[in-house]
Amino acid sequence: MSSSSQIQEIIDTTQAEDPEDQCSTPEPEVDHAQDGAATPEASSSKPKKKKKSKAAKVLNAVRGKNEIPQELITHVVDRVAAEHGTDTAVTNEDNIRQVLEQMKIMDVIKGKSGISGRGKKAMGEHKFWATQPVPQLGDEAPPDDGFIEPDKSREEVRQDPYPLPKDFEWSILDINDPKQIKEVYDLLSLNYVEDDEAAFRFQYSAEFLEWALKPPGYLKEWHLGVRVSSNRKLVAFISGVPVTLRVRGHVFRASEINYLCVHKKLRSKRLAPVLIKEITRQVNLTGIFQAIYTAGVVLPTPVSTCRYFHRSLNIPKLVDVKFTYVPRSMTLARMIRVYKTAAKPELSGLREMEERDVPEVADLFTRYMQRFTMGPIMTLDEVRHQFLSGRGRMDEPSEHYRRPGQVVWTYVVEDPKTCRITDFFSFYSLPSTIINHPKHGLLEAAYLFYYASDVAFAEDSEADNNLKKRLEALVGDALIIANQAKFDVFNALTLMDNCSFLESLKFGAGDGLLNFYLYNWRTAPLAGVSAAGGVEPGKGIGVVML
Repeated sequence: MSSSSQIQEIIDTTQAEDPEDQCSTPEPEVDHAQDGAATPEASSSKPKKKKKSKAAKVLNAVRGKNEIPQELITHVVDRVAAEHGTDTAVTNEDNIRQVLEQMKIMDVIKGKSGISGRGKKAMGEHKFWATQPVPQLGDEAPPDDGFIEPDKSREEVRQDPYPLPKDFEWSILDINDPKQIKEVYDLLSLNYVEDDEAAFRFQYSAEFLEWALKPPGYLKEWHLGVRVSSNRKLVAFISGVPVTLRVRGHVFRASEINYLCVHKKLRSKRLAPVLIKEITRQVNLTGIFQAIYTAGVVLPTPVSTCRYFHRSLNIPKLVDVKFTYVPRSMTLARMIRVYKTAAKPELSGLREMEERDVPEVADLFTRYMQRFTMGPIMTLDEVRHQFLSGRGRMDEPSEHYRRPGQVVWTYVVEDPKTCRITDFFSFYSLPSTIINHPKHGLLEAAYLFYYASDVAFAEDSEADNNLKKRLEALVGDALIIANQAKFDVFNALTLMDNCSFLESLKFGAGDGLLNFYLYNWRTAPLAGVSAAGGVEPGKGIGVVML
């Protein structure tokens, strides 16, 4: 029996010792409108629970922790030694810890646990998703990629909007109207994603929403809202933008669904499923039947899961707002020195991307993205939009690498001899409101976006670590620019080639996971936070969702 099989056997036995898993009343159905969804209200008559075993309590807690508790490891060592003898590799604590970490990630992928205990639902409770063309939790990996339901003609698609609860009505949002984009901004700012402790909440600016929601070919019908009929107040929103996806060699048009948000006071109205069905109908009317979306919660069924990593820049502020802490082995002053960045970028030929660079950047991007199992295919106009349109007010001077209204930063490396673009990197700004803090109101966060380097095309570039070194230099300069632009933290996910440089550039693992989903498309799991199908971690996912 393999090490993982022996450990799984012990875990299964421990789970069987937990009477709560078998006997307790399931939690009530919750409308998980988005990451940070409302928690269920307590039941007025709680069933009396039997006492759980000590080991079962530890096992139940592990799914919400970053570290595997020593108590669980000791329990597994003792059980394996008792049942299989001490002369086995499984009694090695490092081996057990590694297998348990892999099992913890697979629990998330298979839907057995949520993110930090959040979003955990029994398989039978996903009533809405059970009716949708998505892989169901527990399904085997498909032998072949392809659609779940075939395309329909326009006449076969439902022609009328789905009914809303009484007192609510549909509203198509005009993102070109400053008043309406402010309504979306206000709704998201007060009701969208929060962290587990409700200390931080994403704050999408009007400039960010214009950049994210108006790519080439966008359709206003895919900016969908729900209003209160009596006062026209916007209380729910969902959006889609068109995208061309490549998944394992299959190329298809899809919608990128994002910003599903329901006002906190209306979560019990179950507006989220109706929003999803209506945006699906609107997308289907254009002849598109696939979608990509992400969520912090576990739904049926993630195609991949990525972990957030954070690179601290403004140490005093991050410590003050409890985003990070000073390790026991450090003082605050030493921590500031350790995370200090250089005063200016170090790569020769680095400059801000310009309009004239679009064709070369597009070519470099297209070739580089072939490295990943799933990725977007962009036209020249889409490259121009993604990397240039969010540069802020170009008629005003850039101070400390930042212009008023800027949401995206894109830099290229130009070879001084050939004048060719050899590399580029980009990142975007997505601040978070710091909730109820006496001193700080905003956490300035930068997020790594797309990048590429022609070093990847050289023979043995990975075996010789040349690509790793080049990416360290590129993203290292991105950190320097972000620090000079007064960002507090720089975030990245375990996708693309990020895993090669996160540790060396002093990124730390966060406790947040992001699940990637495909609608009406079946494919085997893609490598994200862990390897999958022989593909290294990260290299299954080449899509950065805003």
